[in-house]
Parts: sequence; structure tokens; C-alpha cells
Amino acid sequence: MGYVGLPLATAFVDAGEDVLGIDIDPRKVEALDAGRTWIEDVTSDELAAAVATGRLRIATTPEGLADRDAVIVCLPTPIDEHRNPDLRPVLSGVEAAIPHLAPGALLVLESTTWPGTTREVIAPLLEQAGHRIGEDVFLAFSPERVDPGNARYGIRNTPKVVGGMTAECTRRAAELYATICETVKVVSSPESAEMAKIVENTFRAVNIALVNEMAILADRMGVDIWETIDAASTKPFGFMPFWPGPGLGGHCIPVDPFYLTWRAKAYDLDTEFVELAGRINSNMPYYAVSRVVRALNGVAKPLRGSRVLLLGMAYKGNVGDLRESPSLKLVELLRRDGAIVEYHDPHVAWVNGLDMASVPLTDETLAAADVVVLATHHRAVDLAHVVQHARLLVDLRNAVRQTLNGEPGGPVPDNVEVL
Repeated sequence: MGYVGLPLATAFVDAGEDVLGIDIDPRKVEALDAGRTWIEDVTSDELAAAVATGRLRIATTPEGLADRDAVIVCLPTPIDEHRNPDLRPVLSGVEAAIPHLAPGALLVLESTTWPGTTREVIAPLLEQAGHRIGEDVFLAFSPERVDPGNARYGIRNTPKVVGGMTAECTRRAAELYATICETVKVVSSPESAEMAKIVENTFRAVNIALVNEMAILADRMGVDIWETIDAASTKPFGFMPFWPGPGLGGHCIPVDPFYLTWRAKAYDLDTEFVELAGRINSNMPYYAVSRVVRALNGVAKPLRGSRVLLLGMAYKGNVGDLRESPSLKLVELLRRDGAIVEYHDPHVAWVNGLDMASVPLTDETLAAADVVVLATHHRAVDLAHVVQHARLLVDLRNAVRQTLNGEPGGPVPDNVEVL
């Protein structure tokens, strides 16, 4: 019942369906039952209204699946320290669900994974339990396409891709999602659906890597990369703008391409282009810190011992999602080099792994920092106020010019440096 499961659950409730949500964290279940949410895409009012209908129940154990027509698995698919796929959360969820599946139930995997997972990993688990896929249980893959904080595209108006193990599996899955999605795109197999999601996210990762490399080159050449991309964007065909930054964040873009590169090795193929993109993007926090060091050098201060105020801990603006956030790496690198780091984020009150709490964004906090580093641009942060009171500001998102000038290019105040 996280960033994917909770919006799905409320969408089905809104469509008139009876929904059982399962999460093994009892504190999360207690909060959800009380109508309290931590996900921006589902407000507490919306959740409370769904619970009040009586059509949304939350549990910590899977016994209630026995009367469900469909079971949707939307658990994390992380990578390990060697950047290999880690399917343990998904396998645990599926193995817990299988003994409780009702006859004729549909099982759908939404977790992003390598092509072949549904057929080669999930299907055998069902068969080992005595099920006949396409007869007494039905199995399909439909990749989640949740974009946290996106006010324009949500579950209803984002097309849903569906691929089943059999024609009847596909039909049932398409019928299920048609109740909450305006468009359902049917493909010929689970592998096609799995590959579609990997291609989507690899496309973004590769293009972001390209523009990140261009940003480093443009800096060395004395060219304004933001103005350059803005100019290139005026071409009405053949160009799509991507923007540089301090690194990739979120569960999908930094992770999914490595599922593809891992899988490709089984076919005697090294996806060098994708792996190169991963190396470039992984290097961006280091480059961002080098720009902070350079800015401090300009005012004759070393990084060691300097007070750094990081604006934005979440991986993207206007949400509290910390998954794979480059800000986490920035804090690690800045601390490693002796900086005294604080952060302000209106959406993230506390970061467990760093033992840090968000500090108030006061005049005194800004004035006390030797350098303010804008890592994530939240609308709730008054950038004009930050610029006015910060001694030095390193803008890793080009947010200051967008805010003050209304466009990517143009001048910046003397105390501001832009990535």
C-alpha cells in the first residue's frame, strides 16, 4: 500500500469496487485505517472518504484474498549493491498470496522487472502450487506508470499496458483495468509489457545522461547549457528537451535500466550504451559537489568546516519521496569532505538513514549558511526570499532563473551560481 498500491486502491473504490489492501507494516495499516496518508497523490481527505465507504479495508495478512476476484502485486523491485535485480519483496508477496487465491482469480504483477519475470519466475510458483494458468488462475503483467506529484496525469488518464500469459488472462486483466483507466493497451505477451516499461525508463535515463554530459562539457566551454536546451526546444520536430541535474532519483529511472542490462547478459549481449548512461548519471552528485567547492573557492572558503544548507531532500519537487534521491548522496559526499550539513524540505520532516531533521527556512538559517545548495525545487520554498538572504547559492536545478526571469536563460544575482 505504497506509491502504487494506495492510488490503485482508491481508484478502484471510486469505481465502486470492494478493495482489500495488504501491507505488512502494522503502523502503516493503522494510519491508513485512520485515513492518514503520507503520499501526495492520495490526500488524507480522499483516503478517509474511501475508508468511510466501507469498500476499502486494510490488513497485514493475506487470508482475506480468498474472496478476491483479482490480486494486484505492486511491491518494490530494487537492485542490490552490485546492481543486480532483487526480486525478494515480489517473491515474498506472491508466495504469501498463492495459498489464498480463489478459484478463477486473476493475479497481476505491476512491479517493474526484467522481461521474462512473469513467465519464468511467477508462473512456476503458481504451477508448483497445483494451479493451471489460464484455467483455474489467470496471470498477467501490467506495469505501473505512477508519477508521484504529477497533477496532469494520474491512473485514469494514463494508458495502461496489459499482457497476459494466455488470451483469456489478457482479456480479464484488460477488463479489470478498464474500470479505472480510460485507455488499456493490450500487447501480445507479458514479456512485451515488461519490456515496454523498461524501454520507457531506459529512454529517460539515457537522455538525461546525455544532457548531463552536455552540461559538464558546456561548463568547461563557458556555454550556458540551460539557454542552449531552451533554444533547441524551439525546434517543432525531432527534439525533446531533457534537463541536467545533480543525479537521478525515484524508484524507476535510476534502477530499471540495470534490470535490462542484467537480463541482456543471458543473451550474450552487453548493453554498453545503457551502462554508460548509468555511469554518467551516477557521477552527477560528485560533479554537483565539485561545483559547490568551486563556488566556495570563489569566496575564499574551503568546503571543510563550511556550513551547507541543502534545499530539498526529496528526489523531485513538491513530493516527499526519498527513493534514490540524489540529495542523500550529496549529504554523504559533503559530510565526507568535512562540511557541516543541514537541510530544509517542507515535504520531508526527517531522514532516518542520515539522522537529520528539516530545519526551518528562516532569515537566520539562511544567513548562517556559508553556501545554500538548491537540490530540489519545491513550490513551497520562496526562492526570492532565499536569494535575498543567502550569502551564496548554488542552484543545481536552474530554479532561480525560472522563478525570477520566467525562462531558463537570463541573468542571475551575483550571489547565485547555476549548474
